[in-house]
Amino acid sequence: MPAIVAELAGGTPIELVWENELGGLTYRADDRYIKWNPRTTEVDLNLERLRLDWLRGRHPAPLVLDFGEDTDAQWMVTAALPGGYAVGDTWRARRREAITAIATGLRAIHAVPIDDFPKTWTDEVWVGKVPASLGPRPPIDGRVLVHGDACAPNTLIDDGGNWTGHVDFGDLAVGDRWADLAIASLSLDWNFGEGHQDEFFDAYGVEPDEDRIRYYRAFWHLAS
Repeated sequence: MPAIVAELAGGTPIELVWENELGGLTYRADDRYIKWNPRTTEVDLNLERLRLDWLRGRHPAPLVLDFGEDTDAQWMVTAALPGGYAVGDTWRARRREAITAIATGLRAIHAVPIDDFPKTWTDEVWVGKVPASLGPRPPIDGRVLVHGDACAPNTLIDDGGNWTGHVDFGDLAVGDRWADLAIASLSLDWNFGEGHQDEFFDAYGVEPDEDRIRYYRAFWHLAS
């Protein structure tokens, strides 16, 4: 455990709840989450901090309590939201509820007004780029606030099966809603098994757009 994490926890029992493939770690300490990210990942937690501050009062997202950095890493402390990740044995057994909650959450974030969202923030993340290797980008179908990493674990659900919020907003941007829909539906295969994508699109209320789904999945994999 990084020393700064123990220091920030202040003697509170600490539980490691997430480790990403780049080496970033997320811990829970009572009613707080501590996200620690080494510089080697080339991920800038400050991008997420700024986005979380902007989201306050607009969408259920973690409240930033503390932020810091040194030459080796960055860290951010946030207040816990109600609910837990929309993955695991509980939600595999209650798959339909989980998929409905994931779709509900995306409809909510896609409805957030975007008039004062800073344009430069979109330019900073993958949603705002156009990779030449994929050919022309399909025309945007619904310019909305895009989560940017709409995998199932980033949706929170309470015990009743209700959507309660989202986490991991480092790629928040304005763009095509299919940048979220393509990735959210793909993540169902990993977390619930194959064969449930139509349930998701029905719950969101849209017909699958195979061209946009194919493009944004390839784009996301390229950017990951």
